[in-house]
Amino acid sequence: MSKLYESIDDRLRAFLLEQPVFFVATAPSGPGGHVNVSPKGGSGCLAVLDEHRVAYLDYTGSGAETIAHLRENGRITLMACAFHGPPKIVRLHGHGRAVLPGEDGFAELVAAFPGEPARGLRSVIEVAVERVSDSCGYQVPLMTYDGDRDLLVRWADRKSDEDLAEYRSTRNGHSIDGLPAFGAGQR
Repeated sequence: MSKLYESIDDRLRAFLLEQPVFFVATAPSGPGGHVNVSPKGGSGCLAVLDEHRVAYLDYTGSGAETIAHLRENGRITLMACAFHGPPKIVRLHGHGRAVLPGEDGFAELVAAFPGEPARGLRSVIEVAVERVSDSCGYQVPLMTYDGDRDLLVRWADRKSDEDLAEYRSTRNGHSIDGLPAFGAGQR
């Protein structure tokens, strides 16, 4: 029922880009701490950079576990499920990094996405994919997609650049386990 792939081929690329939501899982090193799973979505927020690399737009939000875990150990898994059409689940296992505005490679990564990113973009998460697999998804429910939510965009539009930096500094500075998400001067 499951299959391993050498890389992200054209068929898998099309599947990944078609899904309106995907999930990101990370965890701190060692036996303690919390495993984090975050839903991500929005039109055009995932890019397949090549057959072994993907990236997604990471907006200012309620937590910074993914960034903190990536800074500590880099481990990450992305999972996309078909909620319409034939059942399928695709998992991308690899190592990632958060590329912040102003860092080397940020502008090139942002250029891989359609249009201009919304306000509140705090990083681009780039993933070097080491394992690509799919599975049946027979138990994933059929669901309809009504559209993207605009609440995060509207929230960020009401904030100044300084407000967003302050939010990231005070609310996204550390993971729930106390791991640093942003270093001094990174907001």
